[in-house]
Formats: sequence, C-alpha cells, structure tokens
Amino acid sequence: MDVVGAPEVAQVLGVSRQRVYQLIDTYDDFPAPLATLAVGRVWSRAAIEEWNRRHDDRPTGRHRRFRPDAGGS
Repeated sequence: MDVVGAPEVAQVLGVSRQRVYQLIDTYDDFPAPLATLAVGRVWSRAAIEEWNRRHDDRPTGRHRRFRPDAGGS
C-alpha cells in the first residue's frame, strides 16, 4: 500500500497543501486518513486517486489574478 502525506496528496490532486485541508473540511466523502503520525496525517494513495476521479469537476482553488500588464484593457 502506497501511503501519502498532505504534500503528496496536493500533488496528486493538483492543488496546494492549504487546499487539501479545505477539501477535507468541505467534502464529507474525502478519504479518512489511515493514521496520524508525528509528521501529520497520511492517506492511501489509491483512495485519494479514486476520490479525485469521482470529483474531477471540482474547482481546484487556483484562480488567475488580474494583471494589468498582461495585455488586457
């Protein structure tokens, strides 16, 4: 079994670590951690990947900022 911490969960989901914790608080069906270690909570990679497949339409939490110098008016 492949076990992952929050940084790896963030990488799998394509979000920041902070967003991982927001997703945990927002989605009742977010996988429960396997354990809480000294380094923090750890999850099954397979459970995270399966959850990600089921929630493929969720917002990632990464928004583009308006940049006046980006060529827009």
